[in-house]
Amino acid sequence: MKWTDTLDIAIALTEAHPDVDPLTVRFTDLMAWVMALDGFDDDQNRCGEKILEAIQQSWIDEAD
Repeated sequence: MKWTDTLDIAIALTEAHPDVDPLTVRFTDLMAWVMALDGFDDDQNRCGEKILEAIQQSWIDEAD
C-alpha cells in the first residue's frame, strides 16, 4: 500500500483498531499506525495533512 491507497488503508485500520473512533485519532498517531500496517510500503516524507485527512475520512466512512 501507498499513501494514496486511502480506502485500503482505512479498511486495514478498521481491522487493526476495531475499537477506535477515527475522529479521536491525532494525525501523528494516524501516521504511525498507517506506517505500521502490514503491506504498507511508502516513504514517510510523501505524507502530508491532506493525505491524512483523506485517510481519516475514509476510515470514518468505513466505520459507519
